[in-house]
This record gives sequence, C-alpha cells and structure tokens, in this order.
Amino acid sequence: MSPINGRPIRLACRREFCTGAEDAAKQRDPCLTEQTMHSTMGPELLLCEDWDGELMSIKQLSLFPDDEQAGKFGPPVAQRCELTPDSSLSSAMEHFSDHMVQQEFTENTIKSFLGDLRIFKRYLKGNPPVAQISASDLEGFLHWLQHERGKPCSPKSYARRMTTLKVFFAWLTGLGITSKDPAAALVHKPVKTPLPRILGDNEVDEVLSATRLMMAAEKSDPRPHLLVTLLLHTGIKKRECMGIRLSHLDTSNQAEPYVQIRYENPRLQYKERRLRLPPDWAQTLAGYQEVYEPQDPLFSCTARNLEYVLTNVARAAGLPHGLSFEMLRWTCAVRDHQAEVDALHEIECPDCPWDGETIFPAPAEQEVAGDG
Repeated sequence: MSPINGRPIRLACRREFCTGAEDAAKQRDPCLTEQTMHSTMGPELLLCEDWDGELMSIKQLSLFPDDEQAGKFGPPVAQRCELTPDSSLSSAMEHFSDHMVQQEFTENTIKSFLGDLRIFKRYLKGNPPVAQISASDLEGFLHWLQHERGKPCSPKSYARRMTTLKVFFAWLTGLGITSKDPAAALVHKPVKTPLPRILGDNEVDEVLSATRLMMAAEKSDPRPHLLVTLLLHTGIKKRECMGIRLSHLDTSNQAEPYVQIRYENPRLQYKERRLRLPPDWAQTLAGYQEVYEPQDPLFSCTARNLEYVLTNVARAAGLPHGLSFEMLRWTCAVRDHQAEVDALHEIECPDCPWDGETIFPAPAEQEVAGDG
C-alpha cells in the first residue's frame, strides 16, 4: 500500500505488466504531479509492485484496433469488398442481400429474390462481372425459364422472377455500378391468378366434425380443432398464427374470447388487430393446454407441422383438394362477407324476397311489377 494525497492506494499492476512495458516505463514524465496521477488512476497510469516513488506515464493499449489496422486473423468476417463494375454477380448478390435487410424487406421477399438470382447465376454458367450482363442475357434467361429449363414455371413465379431482375439491376444502376439498366426493357405480362379454393358449407361441417372426433377420441388431440376454428374464424396468415403468444389471448369472458395479432417490426404494427373467436374456443384452448402444455407461443411446433395437421384433417374429412392455411383464410373471408350481406338484407329490406344472392329485384322485374 502506498499513500497518494494522504490516502492509501493499492498498487495497480503486476510485475509481468511492467516487464512487458519496460521500454515505455523508461520514458519518465517529469511534469506529472501527484494531483495528475490521482486524477488518472484509471487506465492512463500503470503502477508497478516495485514502484520506487517516481511516477511513470505509460500509454495503455487500445482495446480495439484502429479502423485501418487489420486484425490478427485478417479483416472482420462481416466486412464486404467494395462493389464495383468488375464485382462478380455473387459479390453483388451479397451486397444486395445487405441492402434488402437495411430496407426492411420481408423475410419471404429476401429469400425469394436471392433464390431467383441463384437460378439466374446457374443459367449464366459462371460468375461474370455485373457490368457485363446484358439485356440479351436477361431475355435468354426468361426464355429458358419457360421453355428450356425442364421444370414448370407458373405465370406467378415467372412474373416474380422478372420483378427480381428489375429490382436488382435498378439498384445496381442507381449505385452507378452499371451505366445502363439491362432490365429496363423487360415488359411485365399480366398474370391471371386462378380463383382460390374455398370450402363450401357442407365441407366446413365435415371438417369440424372430423376435428371434434379427434378431440373426443380416447387419446384426445384438441390441436386440430383449435387450429381449424382459429383460422376459420379469424382468417389470419400462417406467419401471424405462428406469432401468437399465450399473452395475446383474452379468455376472461369465455363467451367472447379474443386474440390479438401483433407484430414485432414497428413498420408492420399498423396490421395489428383484435379478432373475435368462437364462444367455445376458450374451452378448446383449456383442453389443448392440458395436453400440449405450451409455455409462451401458442404453437411450439413448426409451421410445417401445422400443415401436416391440416393434411390429416382433410384426409379424415374426405376433402379431395386438401386443406391449407390459405384455403381456410379465403373461406373465412367469404363467410364473413356473406354474413355482412345477410345483416344488410335484414336491415335494408327485411320483407324483400331473399335467395341468398340478390337483395333487390332486377330493374326489369320492377317495371313488370309496376305495369301490373
């Protein structure tokens, strides 16, 4: 222990520190005072066990290397080479991936765009500099997708891959990497998306009967009924379903349970909403918790596992076209719309003839009725 300014201090470093900094320790600072030493008792001053009473000023090594100084094992792993016109397509794809993350593209969009670019790279049979890729290369790639690849390319996939090329090369051109956008001349063709499949009322009844049987079986499995009724009454997406936590469920009033759909991304919080569930859903939830014991997420399994659950339900209900998240989502939308139309009919024209489709008589029928 040694006194400084009347207070005892503990000598701060070990012998090997002083030995390793021998050259620096020999550079004595005659202007250093006790007050200076007292105010720099942190990292600026090193005191050794064999301190002889004379103060030594030693510069502590920086915790992190200078920006321009390479580390012991080379540059950091995350560091990218600068993007130039001579950069390869693979290098440009890595930078494009970073760009999409920074711009908060959705996870599915990033995955799809990078997958499309990998197919494009395989078509080129090499890794050419991005500035050498021409419009004819892009046109040849699109022709190959439709006629020569040997794998089906739906109109929707074709349109998305064209969008990928347009977004990617527009980004490169905006950075000045390519002087001219080779994808600018590509023309989108309108895609006719087929109407989605939905369940009819009889099929909905068959599905619910199948899930209730699973729940009432000797080895009870309430998960299929919980999942189907959740999707059928809310129409939520698969990703939203997987994001439900137990804290998002409100079953305090068992006659009117609710689920809150939440998003962690602040940019998507405008999609958050509170949706009503069927009256018996709270009871189904209690049975599900007893069997599966979920801790935080409502469904602790993967989304693929839930798809298998719906496949088994479709098989048990005898549905020839299967059952999916999208099918239940569209079914929910149609049933909600029909319920709104029914409610409108009851309010606007309760005495009008009602066939379930047309609320008011056609103009020609009105004229005939007026003439009579």
